[in-house]
Amino acid sequence: MSITAKELAAKLGLSESAISLALNDKPGVSRETRRRVIEAAKAYGYDFSKKASAATGRKGTICFAIYKKSGAVVSDTPFFSTLTDGISMGCRRQHYDCVVRYLYEDDDIADQVYTLGASQFSGIILLATEIDEGTLKGFNRLGIPMVVLDAYYEKLDFNFILINNVQGAYMATEHLIKKRRTQPGYLRSDYWISNFEQRADGFYKAIRAAGMSTAKSQVLRLTPSQEGAYADMKRLLNAGERPVDCYFADNDLIAIGAILALKEAGYRVPEDVAVVGFDDMPACEYMDPQLTTIMVPKLFMGETAAMRVIQLIEGANTQPLKIEVSTKLVRRRSV
Repeated sequence: MSITAKELAAKLGLSESAISLALNDKPGVSRETRRRVIEAAKAYGYDFSKKASAATGRKGTICFAIYKKSGAVVSDTPFFSTLTDGISMGCRRQHYDCVVRYLYEDDDIADQVYTLGASQFSGIILLATEIDEGTLKGFNRLGIPMVVLDAYYEKLDFNFILINNVQGAYMATEHLIKKRRTQPGYLRSDYWISNFEQRADGFYKAIRAAGMSTAKSQVLRLTPSQEGAYADMKRLLNAGERPVDCYFADNDLIAIGAILALKEAGYRVPEDVAVVGFDDMPACEYMDPQLTTIMVPKLFMGETAAMRVIQLIEGANTQPLKIEVSTKLVRRRSV
């Protein structure tokens, strides 16, 4: 027999509002209180209703769960805000509400997964940019229709929607080789995520396709933020590192930070060093020179994730799918 919110509150000596805040992962209660509530809910079998309120006129609620590991990659940038906009638009069109939840590495992931499963969500879109394979595997226990966004792991049987990272990095590297007629270097993130690993695959495939040795490409490891990449590149240049003729960067922030450091050291872009980024963030158009980059259809990715999770909720085409969204080379003045 399950326990009601009122009974759970009485057992823990808390108000019903505190119980609600804790179980729905909302601010207003301490981390320790939330842990106590979740543990008690597990023990007593708290009764969560899965029914959407008929009074709202909506079919249900979809949760966009954003996993943040360190903030090194997933932060409040136009890339992720546009993804969120696309998800919200897709949900509204199909008469679903959308709420955003944050999950954090430094909190108990099992408790956070339990909270998601216990909430009144029809489906979940999980932003897994910074999630490793082992952590993602723990989401198997949810038992709710779920789409994994911006990551892919071959061993896991989920519905995945991601960027075609290999294609984008290949196009960027091929463009550098054709324009500069020399072997590109690689401004590679020193922070691991699956997207960057796939971009490395695309970079080296283009190098090999051009008949070049992958061992001869200069690889500089930089922090995947503008400020971090600038500081890292400046330190390398001050230590005597000589830049090669051109580079592919894992993302636009690395590219922009590196360009700032190169220009400060007296190198001209693109005359002395050419750079291609990845993501097509708004800053690419406003910097000097404008950054050549790989465009990712972020709004479309978000809408596609919403459509896919709604298909799962409504029982249509439930076979797990991997959907890769194609990219496009945007030519500007940095090459």
